[in-house]
Amino acid sequence: MTAPMKASATATTDPSPLLRQIPSVDELLKRPSLAALEERLGRPLLVKSARRVLDELRRQIAAGEASEVSASELERRIAAATEAASAFSLRPVINATGVILHTNLGRTPLAPAAVEHLTEVAFGYSNLEYDLERGQRGRRDTHTEGLFAELLGAKTTLVVNNNAAAVFLALNTLAGGGEVVVSRGELIEIGGSFRIPEICAKSGAVLREVGTTNRTRIADYAAAINPRTRALLRVHPSNFRIVGFTERPGLEQLVALGREHALVVMEDLGSGCLADLSALGLGDEAPVGRSLAAGVDVVTFSGDKLLGGPQAGILTGRRELLAKIRKNPLFRALRVDKLTIAALEATVRLYLRGDLDAIPALRMVRATKTEIARRADRLAAQLARLPGVSVRLEDGESVAGGGSAPGQFLPTRLIAVTHAHWSAERLAERLRRHSPPVIVRVERECVMIDLRTVFEAQESQVVDAFHAVGS
Repeated sequence: MTAPMKASATATTDPSPLLRQIPSVDELLKRPSLAALEERLGRPLLVKSARRVLDELRRQIAAGEASEVSASELERRIAAATEAASAFSLRPVINATGVILHTNLGRTPLAPAAVEHLTEVAFGYSNLEYDLERGQRGRRDTHTEGLFAELLGAKTTLVVNNNAAAVFLALNTLAGGGEVVVSRGELIEIGGSFRIPEICAKSGAVLREVGTTNRTRIADYAAAINPRTRALLRVHPSNFRIVGFTERPGLEQLVALGREHALVVMEDLGSGCLADLSALGLGDEAPVGRSLAAGVDVVTFSGDKLLGGPQAGILTGRRELLAKIRKNPLFRALRVDKLTIAALEATVRLYLRGDLDAIPALRMVRATKTEIARRADRLAAQLARLPGVSVRLEDGESVAGGGSAPGQFLPTRLIAVTHAHWSAERLAERLRRHSPPVIVRVERECVMIDLRTVFEAQESQVVDAFHAVGS
């Protein structure tokens, strides 16, 4: 192998001697670490990475930015480039933020039962649209429809790819070409610039705003009704709260007004809460069943928030209205695949069994401060033994996140970590770049760990991450 050349090559000197020292791709790929990498990742990817690295070296030599050619350094760079090229972009992370439905981190983790059923269905063929009893084509809706009927008493349920799609599809079908009446205090915007006024406009429905930001009465809805009115829409405030001098008509009043004028009453519940969580401090998240019992015609909600399942938008309510929505050509464009249905079906079955702790999001919500403090004591003791690491325990608050239960907090016990050699920001960055990445909060010059959103099986990985990045 050619020895490294130490002579400098600047933009004013001839780069040819250095260029001639560059080994060939075949020569480099015979080096031990790259040969082993070829066994694991295949030759085509390795060759592409090698060519990119060598092309970059040639550019550096020509620009006078490289002063030597080192085969060992090329070997290292090719290996690193190949590993990076072969790594998955979407990777698991450890969520130590205490934000349960962290939108940036994929919202809720799936229950093991959902993952198992999803894997079973994904591995081979399934009866997605095949009626096994009759031996003929079936509907994919049937796999979840019966479960929601048992759980909520709803006759018909449809599933689309997210709740924004559910709201859009319902408005397009039931109010397109007409007007939909919404309180000004409910014209929300959530992450990703989802805005109720814009969804109404795209659906073909004309928005009729009523009331004021903080107070809307049933009389305001009644005064807005005209021959073009098609629906009354109630929207969950999702990611904000209006407090103080406020007023909002009850669902029963809205339903009664809709019946009086033969109008559809819709409610966008957003979070998809299927259990009463008021005892846990999330009282503003009304269960879906309560809206159906009040007589709301069409209720829409998310599958991957407080429901605890996969990303999905769920529409449930009156059979004849859901039948109209299903016939909309857009339904096919927005429907979900077998993997989503499998995960959703398995999740809803856990509700029917009353096994709420098997659903990770609900188990995190239900975890008490005492339980979290016990785990925090144990983990803090392990972290404190690491070189340069200082820890202290303090009371704090977790949040539901994902646009659920804004302004409501869950008491928790935090581990505050500082490091002798790294600032909190730098330590958080290094944890984020670890494998697996550990995502934390930074507050008051400390890295904060909230174990509410860390699985117990991940605690040792958190310790390993601090040990690796702190040295």
